Amino acid sequence: MEVEKAYGNRSRFPFQSSLSLDYVIFHSVCHCCETMFPLRSVLLAGLVGLCICQYEGYDYDYQPQPQYLESSPNCAQECNCPINFPTAMYCDSRNLKQIPFVPTGILYLYLQNNLIEEIKAGVFDNVTDLRWLVLDHNNITSEKIQAGTIDKLGKLEKLIFSHNKLTKPPKLSSKSLDEIKFIDNQLTTVPSGLLSGMENLTTIYLSKNKLTTEGITGAFKGLKSLMLLDLSENKLKKLPAGVPASLLMLYADNNDIESIPSGYLAKLPELQYLRLSHNKLADAGVPAGVFNITSLLELDLSFNKLQSIPEVNEALEHLYLQVNQINKFDLPNICKVISPVNYSRLKSLRLDGNNLTQSSVPDEASNCLRQASEIIFD
Repeated sequence: MEVEKAYGNRSRFPFQSSLSLDYVIFHSVCHCCETMFPLRSVLLAGLVGLCICQYEGYDYDYQPQPQYLESSPNCAQECNCPINFPTAMYCDSRNLKQIPFVPTGILYLYLQNNLIEEIKAGVFDNVTDLRWLVLDHNNITSEKIQAGTIDKLGKLEKLIFSHNKLTKPPKLSSKSLDEIKFIDNQLTTVPSGLLSGMENLTTIYLSKNKLTTEGITGAFKGLKSLMLLDLSENKLKKLPAGVPASLLMLYADNNDIESIPSGYLAKLPELQYLRLSHNKLADAGVPAGVFNITSLLELDLSFNKLQSIPEVNEALEHLYLQVNQINKFDLPNICKVISPVNYSRLKSLRLDGNNLTQSSVPDEASNCLRQASEIIFD
């Protein structure tokens, strides 16, 4: 905990322009969501808009709209169905112990922040075309989800089920799902085949569970549109196999990962953001060139056991190596060739919490790191 306090538990910090290499900034307070994410599509722009911070929760703010002028007459008494948004029913934060009657025509159902413990049979019979189901912050267990409830929702697009007591994911049938969220449950496995055929699925949040590497074997196979996979704060010893080539963001920080398979990232040609902080990576577990891929823009290896700077590609923009055991500034691992047209695109480099000082930086580093706006040592 003392190390956390000294060096901060986040990797983000705002950039400052026109800083020379000789100007080293000493600080430990960092912020999330700087300018990044070159857009591949409008959908990616939406992901960026979430302003995801590395070590904080990834929950959306699903607070209902403030304009409660009048509720639709067929709305459940415990809830609110705004006249100006008649397809939504807000039942959040009302100390509900069970899901109320859901009338026909509702497409967006908000049930977060209640005391719900079960999902009874027939509760969604009137709304089998439901698109959004938000169940965050309840007390629902896997055993209390009746068959023919969630698996009956064939048009569901978003299933938000974080902060409950699930030990296994519910059965799913909708091929329209684009987002599932099971943050902070007690999941130990994601069965192979559960997500089969879900070609529209772009984001999966599974952080703060009890997932093992074996428990997710084959879970993500065939997800052709998957862009963000969050497996942070679990019990993984290896990165998952069978991750689709479409992936842009892979978060596996706060696990027990000791090694990266040789060629692992070469199978992910679109990957731009890789977070592996707070693991057990040492030099022996990092094959030569494993991080040297042209697509990668951000690499977080902070709070591991590395003794040297790993080889990275010149296209990398953000490299976080704070709190390791690095004792040498290996410039060739950042810049293989230095010339007027060959140099690193690094904008930020964190090396605080290692056995390095500014004097460890070789003289030619200024030509290599000509775009770096901040380089942080102790």
